[in-house]
Amino acid sequence: MKTIIRALKADITSLSVDAIVNAANSSLLGGGGVDGAIHRAAGPELLRECRLLGGCETGQAKLTLGHRLAARYVIHTVGPVWRGGANGEPELLASCYRRSIELAAANGIATLAFPCVSTGVYAYPSELAARVAVRTVRSALDANAGIQEVVFCCFSSNDLQIYEIALNETAV
Repeated sequence: MKTIIRALKADITSLSVDAIVNAANSSLLGGGGVDGAIHRAAGPELLRECRLLGGCETGQAKLTLGHRLAARYVIHTVGPVWRGGANGEPELLASCYRRSIELAAANGIATLAFPCVSTGVYAYPSELAARVAVRTVRSALDANAGIQEVVFCCFSSNDLQIYEIALNETAV
């Protein structure tokens, strides 16, 4: 069965999927943007669980329970800060998506939703980030069976349009 990959405009904290991905900072202790929203919606139990993880390196991912979220799990990944694109940012961003897919597959997660990793305060250009995200997810799904649906959850209409274009550009 082919995995469904789609983009939608929504609040990621409200999605009923097996796991949502958090665009976290390296401490995993909450922050602004989607990270802060996920921590607020999940409740203080998420912060307590994250404290036990010892942080997370850029490009890596770690799993927690979803606590008060509709999603059963949260996959926390730390994206790169944009510094012009010649400092390994595309590879690190791709690693975020690849490691998240691998973690999902290893834990029996069939449906997951990604935010626009690194495009907020980390300033990764949205169009470039979307291309990396879509290309990497398609590739990672080939190597990780069991995932039935991947959603790129966009907070703005502009980001939704960017992801829809990226999905169409890489459609097979």
